[in-house]
Amino acid sequence: MIALEWRLRTRTLRLNRPLVMGIVNVTPDSFSDGGKFFSPLAAAAHGRMLIAQGADLLDIGGESTRPQGATPVSVSEELRRVLPVLDALRESNPETPISVDSVKSEVAREVLAHGAEVINEVSAFRLDPGMAALCADAECGVILMHSRGDVSTMGTYEHASYGVDAVGEIIVELEERVAAARSAGVARERIAIDPGVGFAKRSEHSLAVMRALPRLSALGYPLAIGASRKRFVGELSGAANPADRLAGTTAANVLALAWGARIFRVHDVEDARRALDTAWGILGGGDR
Repeated sequence: MIALEWRLRTRTLRLNRPLVMGIVNVTPDSFSDGGKFFSPLAAAAHGRMLIAQGADLLDIGGESTRPQGATPVSVSEELRRVLPVLDALRESNPETPISVDSVKSEVAREVLAHGAEVINEVSAFRLDPGMAALCADAECGVILMHSRGDVSTMGTYEHASYGVDAVGEIIVELEERVAAARSAGVARERIAIDPGVGFAKRSEHSLAVMRALPRLSALGYPLAIGASRKRFVGELSGAANPADRLAGTTAANVLALAWGARIFRVHDVEDARRALDTAWGILGGGDR
């Protein structure tokens, strides 16, 4: 059964239409736009532009997990990057919920105190034992993403070893992380899941996961997808430069929508908004 709602910290988002999550990377080394919006002023301005283009929520990240092997940053550095952008966007656009992409409970504690509604946890609470309880106590929304390894390796192929049923392994591991979150007190209605295409997955694994999205949506949690500009998109479309992968990303997102995804983490919000709304109308979706 496809989830109909997703409860955040202070509000509930209905999933009666595709939700577009605009990416705001406040990092010097993200795989696609690293350094482009590294200053707080540039990042906040970019976030406001994404909202104007139709983003339903924003995802701010201060630590890269890029495929080439990211460099972890300290809590203080991550907060130095993220908090000014979060504060600026909360002041200018208080109606837009903001997610923060972090694996550190100390970072999560601070950003939640500054008004973040969601913690986008790319390790699904694997890397920081305090993260699950913190999110449970804060009653915030969470996105639990499948990955393996740490911040430096999860975007690489180092842990991309699977047996004959890669999708089955991924679903089992993701369900284990959901169970851990539930055991820590995170309410079911606050959990969204993300299969983590491109994370500890070669392109054949990411493709298998994409084709298995109906199995994932059947778990009953809001399903998020982050296919934007990923390697498998570049390989299929022949676009070596991540910035040239818009058409391929659009194709992946439209198919993901048809297969049950409802939350789309994207770099190119305006194009995603138009494509997904058009596809939703053709599919006979609900309220517009």
